[in-house]
Amino acid sequence: MESSPQLKTSRAGVFEPTARRVTIEDVARAAGVSRQTVSRATNDKGEIDPATRQRVLDVARSLGYRPNRFARAMVRQETVTLGLLLPNITNPFFPEVANGILESAAERGWHVVIQQTGATPEGEQVGLDLFAGQADAFVGYLEFDESVRRATEIGIPFALFGYEGSGSAAAAVNRVDIDLGSGLAAAIRHLVGLGHREIGILDAGRPAEPGGTVSPRGQIMLDLLREAGLAADPECLQRAANSVPGGERAVARLAEERPGVTAVLAYNDIVAVGAMRGLRALGRSVPDDCAVAGFDGLGLAELVEPALTTLYVDKRSLGAEAVRLVAAEFGPSDREPRVSVVRPELVVRASTAGTATVPD
Repeated sequence: MESSPQLKTSRAGVFEPTARRVTIEDVARAAGVSRQTVSRATNDKGEIDPATRQRVLDVARSLGYRPNRFARAMVRQETVTLGLLLPNITNPFFPEVANGILESAAERGWHVVIQQTGATPEGEQVGLDLFAGQADAFVGYLEFDESVRRATEIGIPFALFGYEGSGSAAAAVNRVDIDLGSGLAAAIRHLVGLGHREIGILDAGRPAEPGGTVSPRGQIMLDLLREAGLAADPECLQRAANSVPGGERAVARLAEERPGVTAVLAYNDIVAVGAMRGLRALGRSVPDDCAVAGFDGLGLAELVEPALTTLYVDKRSLGAEAVRLVAAEFGPSDREPRVSVVRPELVVRASTAGTATVPD
């Protein structure tokens, strides 16, 4: 039975912020006025001398201070508009995450505006520009460092899922991450426990892309194979477009490069389903000739034949946790970014031909 993993929240010890966000107290100090005066000036309140207002605004601009529109809406008990950035809505993973966000936002009386980015720099910029004018905060997916820098410039609270960037942009990000290491280690132990010694990996990406690199998830898989004393050479990893046909094509290349492979661990469930179809097209039975396991725990994993072994992620809780991180921004303006981690759970089904006990 699938159970919901526990959420673990901690301060972001992984990051070393190079600069904290400019606060209202910083502006008040630099302008030689009170915090209330800064608030009146930036919120265009009438109870302030025009010359003082202009001086405060000039100081705020020079320091790069942006009023927290989200906090202002909370104080005034106005309806908060939350932006949601998704790469696409065709992959079943993202609607399940969105469901958790919508439910959590509704509990708070917030409105949600959804924007699809196509996982491109241009699409992410369009979404961020939209939210700069219409949203008080946002959550979602950004893949490009330049997009994250733009998000911090907008000056509204946000939380990202699984952002893998680096440097000062990453240091200022509230994140909800999936514990890839523990989940993938459980999957590898499961396959090794069933006697598999030739394990292939289907990683994310398009093979035709020049200079393509192994994803962080793919690299963890390779490292775990090496730790288990198994082959982890380039031929055991094939890159797959994030689709069922992508999984079919990738597993065909894998079978050609490594015909002795008896198990496949895929980047996600969509690619894993494609791998099962591709293996059947090659005349190989799943799981008798080759076991297959995925990642994400999508509903479709129970519907395919044979049912797919997968690393289940509680996607509704993932979305709700992102909203919680954003809601926490209604508090001290200089608090550090936070990272919450969700641990996947291995759910063993028929596609790996057994119910081997995974050692602790």
